[in-house]
Amino acid sequence: MENLIMKNGIKIVYEKVAGDITSFSMAFDAGAIVEEKNQLGLAHVVEHMVFKGTKTKSEEEINKLCDEYFGFNNAMTNYPYVVYYATCLSEDFHNAFQLYSDIVINPIFPEEGFKEEIDVICQELREWKDDVAQFCEDELFYNSFNNRRIKDLIIGTEESVRSFKRENVVEFYNKHYIPENCVISVVSSLDFEYIVKEIEDAFGKWEQGIYEIEESIPLYEDNNSGTFVKLKKDIETAKIQYIFPINNLNDEEIKALRVFNAYFGEGTSSLLYQKIRTEKGLAYDIASSIKNERGIRLFTIYVGTSKDKINQTINLINQQIQDVKDCKGVFAEDKIKKLCKSIKLKRSLGLEQSIRLSLNLAVYGVMYGESSSLYEQVRDLEQVNEDLILNTINKVLNYPSIQVIEPVK
Repeated sequence: MENLIMKNGIKIVYEKVAGDITSFSMAFDAGAIVEEKNQLGLAHVVEHMVFKGTKTKSEEEINKLCDEYFGFNNAMTNYPYVVYYATCLSEDFHNAFQLYSDIVINPIFPEEGFKEEIDVICQELREWKDDVAQFCEDELFYNSFNNRRIKDLIIGTEESVRSFKRENVVEFYNKHYIPENCVISVVSSLDFEYIVKEIEDAFGKWEQGIYEIEESIPLYEDNNSGTFVKLKKDIETAKIQYIFPINNLNDEEIKALRVFNAYFGEGTSSLLYQKIRTEKGLAYDIASSIKNERGIRLFTIYVGTSKDKINQTINLINQQIQDVKDCKGVFAEDKIKKLCKSIKLKRSLGLEQSIRLSLNLAVYGVMYGESSSLYEQVRDLEQVNEDLILNTINKVLNYPSIQVIEPVK
């Protein structure tokens, strides 16, 4: 990995890989968590609107050139970041990168087509709610918190989205799309010096004024513990999700939680899979995971089951949580080593594609300040011991918020 900070504050991250394609990402600290209370969904609206035209290209020209240069390109707004990412042939890198940089730093946000794009976003909002697993998580976040940004959807509500005017988009862009908030990552066989020159040619003269940022919605607060039930039509199975806040854990405790999670809820040999699916046949899909992104930071358990087995499933999960908190002797040194190998293997597989590697390098740079944290989070996992694991899970696995999405018969 090579790192460089440009004079205007942009962070460049580069990794050399063999092959004929180049992947690059442009990430900004301009996700939903920087929105103010009257701006729900504005970060996502801005992401859409930058593609509506630049000082030199129309939306139609942008779309045509994207099809010409990119094998894949996309943009994504999350709570902690917004990112623009793409893959092209290395021989087309100059033209492809110039195009994306133009989109990101020279948008004109035309009035023409504004209303239509808002309609598109509202349709996206409706389709978002059709995903039952996503719907379960969204309901859980809404019920679990009183003030945190994750209480509301990343893309806002139809009411909030339709309230935005062009000037709201321009103001948000000017405040948050600044060099100091930007990380650009490139994964390529092209030389680092060439990549840096191309980025400096495109972004070197980009200077944005520093605006005073008003206080945004709180990042963290205690969760509302308890079980919340929502009835939903046109579904066949129930969905259940747990969350436990982990924003008070330090780096070593997060590593301990990663090792625990590999044992507890990852894969077909995990404790939850064995107890809930294999032994009892209560679920087809069950897993736990760690959401350690800035502004989110939660330990989650997710399961799908039938309506008549909801209570039995919840009771059994609760029993497994209670049992594992007192489970001395499980996390012996050889067991921890095996779990660590599994974690590292899955992380490596997840980064095998250049576009995924580029995307993660950029967003990790935004979320944690250093792209190297992508690797550091799974480095020295073997130093974790049983006492640290048990102390960590006894600190975390208390007073969950539980959401049940129950089918209406």
